[in-house]
Amino acid sequence: MIAAFLEIRDGKVKKGSLEALSEAGRRAGELGVAAAAVLAGAAVADLAPAAFAAGAAKVYIIEDPGLAAYSSQAYAAVLAGFAEKEKPLGLLFAATAMGKDLAPRVAARLGAAMASDCTKIAVADGTLVFTRPIYAGKAFLTLRLESSPLVATLRPNIFPLAEAAQAQGEVVKMTIAAGDAAAKGRVVEVIKEESGEIDVTEADVVVSGGRGLKGPEAFSLLRDMAAVFPRAAVGASRSAVDSGWIGHQHQVGQTGKTVSPNLYVAVGISGAIQHLAGMSSSKVIVAVNKDPEAPIMKVADYGVVGDLFEVVPKLTEELKKALKD
Repeated sequence: MIAAFLEIRDGKVKKGSLEALSEAGRRAGELGVAAAAVLAGAAVADLAPAAFAAGAAKVYIIEDPGLAAYSSQAYAAVLAGFAEKEKPLGLLFAATAMGKDLAPRVAARLGAAMASDCTKIAVADGTLVFTRPIYAGKAFLTLRLESSPLVATLRPNIFPLAEAAQAQGEVVKMTIAAGDAAAKGRVVEVIKEESGEIDVTEADVVVSGGRGLKGPEAFSLLRDMAAVFPRAAVGASRSAVDSGWIGHQHQVGQTGKTVSPNLYVAVGISGAIQHLAGMSSSKVIVAVNKDPEAPIMKVADYGVVGDLFEVVPKLTEELKKALKD
């Protein structure tokens, strides 16, 4: 069995988790084993249909009032307990903020190695082989884990979703005590961002701005462009975030978030290696910069040389016309 942990946000399963489950289903099929999903929370049984649609043959439900709010210690305890009882061949997580926090803790409890931020999984000699970028995306490392289970986090927006695999399957309810783990840390409040914007790691289109915007007001130009697309988000370089022009949750790069959208538009971003590490896996990259020799131009599929304050509004208007037609 290859299992995937499903992350829940606002009563829904996050897209990145469904992608991890879809990949688990594809590799499980090659190995002749079943794919399973793990749902943990206070009341999560109603989310099982989403797991079946993404390729799960079996859904494990772990419900407990103490799991209503995310606690790294409590969740790690129940996930490790699940793995010890069911002994899956692999345990996959989405490489989201939660997944990056939770997966290493689970691996440590199980005494298992893990592969992080994977962009490819293959089957070789009856086991899973993982590929992940290294050296800021300049090279790729393929590795085989010798421990069990095989724990890995998968980069969002890389692995395609399964196409409505099945409407139902086996549901297994489990009771796993978190022990005293939850007492070490407790969530007392969750403060949500008021804008309600989609997270950059889950967006199909990311429009990012850098120091070339010259101030926070210019981010309105990027929001106007992002609003043209159905699943778009506004990103930023570290320099823009450090300047206080936009919140850290928008930062793309080595010290921010790694994104892999279908379209990445870099506006006024020079393209430091730290930024390139966070967006170089984007399917199509468009750069708008007044400097034709900027590093971002070397990785861009399309480059527009010009004043962004003139280019971006005109480009937005043309996009509105093209998408309307």
